[in-house]
Amino acid sequence: MSVKVLVADDEEGIRESLKDILREEGYRVKGAETLAGVERLISEEFFHVVVLDVWMPDGDGIEFIDTLKELSPDSVVVVITGHGNVEMAVKAIRRGAYDFIEKPFSVDRFLLTVKHAATEAIGRRSSGGAEGSVELIGNSPKINEVKRTVQKIARSRAPVLILGESGTGKELVAKLIHRYSGRRGQFVDINCASLPGELIEAELFGYEKGAFTGATQRKKGKFELADGGTLFLDEIGDMDVRAQAKLLRVIETGSFTRLGGTQRIEVDVRIVSASNKNITDEIKEGRFREDLFYRISVFTIELPPLRERGEDVILLAEHFLEKFCREYKKEPKLLSDEAKEVLLKHRWKGNVRELRNLMERVVILCDGDVVKPEHLGVGEIKPSRDYSYIFKLRSLKEARREFEKVFIEEKLREFNYDIKEVAGQIGTDLSNLYRKVKAYGIKIKNLQGSL
Repeated sequence: MSVKVLVADDEEGIRESLKDILREEGYRVKGAETLAGVERLISEEFFHVVVLDVWMPDGDGIEFIDTLKELSPDSVVVVITGHGNVEMAVKAIRRGAYDFIEKPFSVDRFLLTVKHAATEAIGRRSSGGAEGSVELIGNSPKINEVKRTVQKIARSRAPVLILGESGTGKELVAKLIHRYSGRRGQFVDINCASLPGELIEAELFGYEKGAFTGATQRKKGKFELADGGTLFLDEIGDMDVRAQAKLLRVIETGSFTRLGGTQRIEVDVRIVSASNKNITDEIKEGRFREDLFYRISVFTIELPPLRERGEDVILLAEHFLEKFCREYKKEPKLLSDEAKEVLLKHRWKGNVRELRNLMERVVILCDGDVVKPEHLGVGEIKPSRDYSYIFKLRSLKEARREFEKVFIEEKLREFNYDIKEVAGQIGTDLSNLYRKVKAYGIKIKNLQGSL
């Protein structure tokens, strides 16, 4: 197999030297001097490895990793810089970089890193994506049923709809379906809730140069990028109704035109969708097309919330502990019996995502090799509280005030004390929520995103 490497560095001397070194080792190499150039090349062809400098003339290389992961999730990123530090390295790795190398570096070290990165990329391509090595962890009856369903339907071309609360693992299941499908194309995803109607059409179908203000060059859409593979439409229940009509047409015909274009483009794409909403209710309210619903839900998988997978909580916690200890190069950690009890009693409103985030925080902050209840965060992980005392209060005003305080406290715990996230979730202004936190005397030392 011919491995392709993209070298992105604004210093021509370094860029050309690295390209020559890699060519001598048998790699197919291209170069880019800007992030825009990287984006253009990566959208035109697949590169196993992207060697990316941190300081680029048109942006931050580390922040650009998110764009790379979206455009080419199977590519492996190696970050290089002449002004590195530990904090920058950790930031790059957390963003998804495979390795971080400081200039000047030895040629042998560089080539070894690229070799390992290429091996990782080849593994991703053969297993169906960057998450290909990750399995659906758990042995509860409900999750075992999900595993069996995934295996049964994976090789079909029929669309799949995955339903479940936020954080239950819908994207992981979609990637597993792609992994077991045998499809050779990429796994490409798009979050339908994050884009307004006019933008989601441009993202899905691409556009021609001059199609609208700012369209300075042709861009392929998600459907073209997923040709021969799988397109994951996350939060499809929030998709703009006009875009729903165009999506339905593509599913029916297998073809589309880019915005501003006239040529019909045919694609072979497996559609996997996901939603945390009740689509039937959305149809009744006129927010979702019934004909589209039937098209995308030939197979339906319902993911159980973590609170209904009690026997899986410890398995997942130990899995994430091991994963993050390895990623952060820390000694293995064990959960104490008391910590396990706390985890088992927690309601897990944020589901697996909440547990994953908690274990990552524990690995970073806990210095010992045994995780105890206090390492889980004071006031953040508690058994369900008894609120019956509210009904014993004498006045409606007192009850309303106490309920509001309890409600805010619970929401802060649910979203790991990210006050901006909580404000958005409960539909209030950040400044108003911050005033209430102060008024009720809620501890704010752990708050993120404060004013």
